[in-house]
Amino acid sequence: MLYARPEFRGEERMSRKQKTGVVFAASRLSKLPPYLFKQLDELKRNYRGRRLLDFGEGNPDLPPEKEIIQHFIQALRKGENHRYPNYEGLIITRLQVARWYKKRFGVELDPEKEVCMLIGSKEGIAHLFWAICGPGDTVAVGDPSFPIYRNCPLLAGAKIKILPLVEENNFLPELGELKGKRIKLLALNYPNNPTGACAPKEFYREVVDLAHKEGFLVFNDNVYSEIYFASPPPSLLEVPGAKEVAVEFHSLSKTFNMAGWRLGFVVGNRDIISALLRIKQNVDTGPWNCVQEAGVYALTYAERIAKKIREIYSHRQEIFFSGVKELNWEIRRPQATFYVWAKTPNGEDSLSFCSRLLKNAGVLCAPGVGFGRYGAGYLRFSLTVPERDIKDGLVRLNKFLSKV
Repeated sequence: MLYARPEFRGEERMSRKQKTGVVFAASRLSKLPPYLFKQLDELKRNYRGRRLLDFGEGNPDLPPEKEIIQHFIQALRKGENHRYPNYEGLIITRLQVARWYKKRFGVELDPEKEVCMLIGSKEGIAHLFWAICGPGDTVAVGDPSFPIYRNCPLLAGAKIKILPLVEENNFLPELGELKGKRIKLLALNYPNNPTGACAPKEFYREVVDLAHKEGFLVFNDNVYSEIYFASPPPSLLEVPGAKEVAVEFHSLSKTFNMAGWRLGFVVGNRDIISALLRIKQNVDTGPWNCVQEAGVYALTYAERIAKKIREIYSHRQEIFFSGVKELNWEIRRPQATFYVWAKTPNGEDSLSFCSRLLKNAGVLCAPGVGFGRYGAGYLRFSLTVPERDIKDGLVRLNKFLSKV
């Protein structure tokens, strides 16, 4: 069962002792709530009803473009690619990242010092907290948010300051809450998971200005920047002075349907990246060169590839919203991402609604409370499923809601 207040249930995960008194796990693990997506996996494994329609996890169902796979196969034939990669990534990949950032965002990057390849952006963000935060530091995190923004600072011994993300403020944090609070790091994620909201450049200007005045660092998780439905979302680094205090994360998982390949990157402030590399040098040896070479091709043709993927998600979104309109369920359309962030019908508790929906209709979505206390009363549907499943899911939702 998913926990209704996950951030306060750490005591349920204390390691048992052997008869000899040996503790199996470090005490820091007691600070962690159950991991939402692991719990969703358990719900799927235990489900025994009709064919499950899974809208729970943001796991792209589409394959990468054939040419990306072909470049990976070509890279496999190079003997040097079967040796250890270097820590910061291949220079050809970092050069292409810099070219793409210049073309897409107008941001100049030094590929030697201001770009680092990652084994997925999640890995990089997790290690960033260890690199720059510790006991006595405070990390400001939006709520609702992707769980690692709250969990990994706790593992590093830092404290969390919650910034509510509410619909009335377009799911942007109130930056005035950071004045005089002595935080070490502000964690941002725009376009946002789970809400689908985007941050305007003016908001980033306020963030950078406040970071300089208050003396804190910033990161933005920008992995959904290419899945948008109106104007292209900006980069935090477009703001003058941003590189003095900030880095930005990106990933090839969503943009190019390469989620299982585990390739991402971080760009921006060279000192922050240098600190992150010191952690990575002690825990991994960088992404596989074959994947990086395929990534070069993907980034070279990013505009064309991303456009095709956007069109698919846009069509899926139209199917979904046409269906919920017939259900008289008013849901705010996302500006970006492949998620739909919806208030529960009749104000029902999100955990209760998700459990009943799975049990009675065979439809799985993510309860908003799994993303934090301000996600209570919301549901997240991920449109990373075929059109047929979206249509079938709407039919099941209709039958389910007619009995509510």
